[in-house]
Amino acid sequence: MPIRYFFKQLLLPPGGLLLLLLAAWWLRRRSPRLAAFCFMLGFCGLWLMSLPVTVEWAARAIESEVALNRSQWDELGKRAQAIVVLGAGREQADPAWGSDQPSHIALERLRYASRLAKTSGLPILASGGLHYGEPPSEALLAAEALERDFDTPTQWLEERSRTTWENARYSAEMLKAAGIKRIVLVTSASHMPRSRWCFEEVGLDVITAPVGFMGVPNGRPFGGWLPEAKAVWQNGMLLNEAVGMLVYPLLYDSASE
Repeated sequence: MPIRYFFKQLLLPPGGLLLLLLAAWWLRRRSPRLAAFCFMLGFCGLWLMSLPVTVEWAARAIESEVALNRSQWDELGKRAQAIVVLGAGREQADPAWGSDQPSHIALERLRYASRLAKTSGLPILASGGLHYGEPPSEALLAAEALERDFDTPTQWLEERSRTTWENARYSAEMLKAAGIKRIVLVTSASHMPRSRWCFEEVGLDVITAPVGFMGVPNGRPFGGWLPEAKAVWQNGMLLNEAVGMLVYPLLYDSASE
């Protein structure tokens, strides 16, 4: 497991908030006021992360790319040359299938990419490398799911990437070699702003096709002000994207190609 992944999971919420609670316990006798501050910060942070309404509000701020209108699907074949769908992790050794499978977020993206491909006639590139270095690649799992579950072929597999920047870099190498510079990019709505930036930085013209919006009415009792385990996970994803959008322009640019 990469060391950067370890520190990322440890420091970003909820890991960082749990560390604050641990610090509060450790400081309870040495520095009661600091302990109380750490406790309140950690407790309030965890409470906010557990609220569906926080997911809704945060997603509205992050999901800046609008969804494609159904009337635009037929025109994609004239406006672009290929569809690129990004991986989203995998579920390991699922006993029901007897093998690794794309995550439910990845399947959401694949379903949408399949529908767009069938409507537009555009070929698909699936992008996603090895999960912590272990085969099969996310791209291969995506291609298998597209073929078996959605009856949609995949023309290219980009199997080297481990980050969104590498998704863009390695996909661009393959597509440009095939004379392709205009793409329809399929990924989650919260992931799209960072993804679009990466693909445009490596010289591709991008039509965004976001899916899986979270910035919609949450539909929960009491307007989403009751804690929910799912919200912690969703807010963690949104926070990861917010941090990524700030950090990526500092780490990557077209000059690093």
